[in-house]
Amino acid sequence: MPYENGWDLSRLYKAAAAAMEIAPDQHSEQVIKQILSGVTTVVAGIGSMRNSLSDAHGRGKAAVRPAPRHAKLAVNAGFAVAGFLIDTHVEKPSQRNGQELR
Repeated sequence: MPYENGWDLSRLYKAAAAAMEIAPDQHSEQVIKQILSGVTTVVAGIGSMRNSLSDAHGRGKAAVRPAPRHAKLAVNAGFAVAGFLIDTHVEKPSQRNGQELR
């Protein structure tokens, strides 16, 4: 799957999700679409937190720092998303039927 170096985390995730057939618009079951849409939102939030609240880009003395609970939430959410991506990649059943939740 081609991508560009300038893509942000959200765009990279959307491209990967589409390639892995886990994008919300690739499913007809409403509850699955809702969960996958939430994952997309979580990924966007993690990317935004990293860009605006981390010290990766240098900050002034008055910079806002996330509370430990926010950092823990971001790490655990990222872990859940990464695990889902890995499980999806590894699972790849040879045959899919219409009832299977991808």
